Amino acid sequence: MGSMLHSILMACAAAAFATPALALPPPPATAEPPVVHYRMVKVGRVGVFYREAGPADAPVVLLLHGFPTSSHMYRELIPALAERYHVIAPDLPGFGASDQPSPEAFEYSFESLTKVVDEFTGKLGLSSYTLYVMDYGAPVGFRLAAWHPERVRALIIQDANAYLDGIGSFWEPFKAHWADGTPRTQAKLRPFLEIEAQQWQYLHGVRDSSRIAPENWVVAQAGLDRPGNKEIQLKLFYDYRNVLPLYPQLQAYFRQYQPPALVLWGQNDQIFLVAGAHAYKRDLPKAEVHVYETGHFALEEQIGPMTEAILDFLGRNLAKAPSASK
Repeated sequence: MGSMLHSILMACAAAAFATPALALPPPPATAEPPVVHYRMVKVGRVGVFYREAGPADAPVVLLLHGFPTSSHMYRELIPALAERYHVIAPDLPGFGASDQPSPEAFEYSFESLTKVVDEFTGKLGLSSYTLYVMDYGAPVGFRLAAWHPERVRALIIQDANAYLDGIGSFWEPFKAHWADGTPRTQAKLRPFLEIEAQQWQYLHGVRDSSRIAPENWVVAQAGLDRPGNKEIQLKLFYDYRNVLPLYPQLQAYFRQYQPPALVLWGQNDQIFLVAGAHAYKRDLPKAEVHVYETGHFALEEQIGPMTEAILDFLGRNLAKAPSASK
């Protein structure tokens, strides 16, 4: 009897001093990631493919891609920006999922590409936007900005050149072709249209190649391997001779209008040297320059810190501006 009473008393004491079980709240519901829409719009006779995400009434961020890629290069950045911004990323004619009319039917020059993007923004009713330019996006986007300075709320410049400081030895075979313009010098540029060159563009200068997805160069090369596409790219290679003389006009635009600018660059970029990043400070003294230990396609390895810098920059520079929408 005494043993049983002792057991009962001990059980009661343990119950009295035990920590009550906590009723933990259920984990918060995970917000659905922004939906990315894949659309096509006719600009003249050219179908322009574009990715779109984010609130329709939010400030617009217009992403212009480089060579040899497409809006695919922004596949991870778009959802991150679309939480707060209306993001539009077109494929230039001859790239990605946009039409690639023959050179007989369409003039492949950077001015012509700019006209298409200009009309594209009109079709979508984009009256103002932040421009994000990378590589080929610069001679298109900067032209567009100079044509319509009133529309540009800010610039995000990623490995996108506008100064001779950024032009190094990589460009020597291109310069030879610009000066000569013959099949002999053109032949020296054809290796830049093969998959080994695309792989080099993505991997050269990166810290950790295991972070770079191989579909980058596989997808890019699939575009280049479409019938007729390499001839299109050679047209643009040759037209790039008209881009460098345009630099003083672009720099004049920077000096006159002083758009807020965020410059993001790969320290080890050999296509556009990092000196080209710092050169923007000459004409845009308030530009914010961030250099990362990576290569030309800096977003592939540095998506985290670059997205953080972009969101911080946009948050500070678009906060007081009226929203731009369709």
